[in-house]
Amino acid sequence: MSTQPAAHSLDPPFRVVLVCLGNICRSPMAEIVLRRSLTRLGLETQVVVDSAGTGGWHAGHPADPRTERALAARGYPTGHTARQFESTWFNERDLVVALDKANERDLRRLMPEQPRASLRLLAEFDADAVSLEIPDPYYGDADDFDAVLAQIERCCEGLTAFIGEQVRTHR
Repeated sequence: MSTQPAAHSLDPPFRVVLVCLGNICRSPMAEIVLRRSLTRLGLETQVVVDSAGTGGWHAGHPADPRTERALAARGYPTGHTARQFESTWFNERDLVVALDKANERDLRRLMPEQPRASLRLLAEFDADAVSLEIPDPYYGDADDFDAVLAQIERCCEGLTAFIGEQVRTHR
């Protein structure tokens, strides 16, 4: 018999934000993939997922059309509005996930001294990753977007398992 209290609908959700540079390519892909993965495990009511960019120049704009096409081709929902990461989110989220080391460095500069959220790289959750970088496909073609989406899917498998464990043991 488990000694952990059962999570129920009144427990606060586990909150995660995925962050890339402009929030129009990688982080929207990761947000959508992670949501689907969490839903498959029945965790959709216990975890809130969103995304943002460290830069604000695309805020208010939709995802890159190539992002939308790559997602739609694999049966994912589309529709996204970009926004910029806010430093206060470190105390409003449980987990901040950067898509590459440059964004991780930018996020560390924004991080308060004792944040509630931990900061990780998405590729850390792919046991077979050869790099901790999720490359930015913005200057590439459709094949680059498809390759990045496939890499994000692999990483989100491990991230989903990690979040599931966090929800089970800490909620």
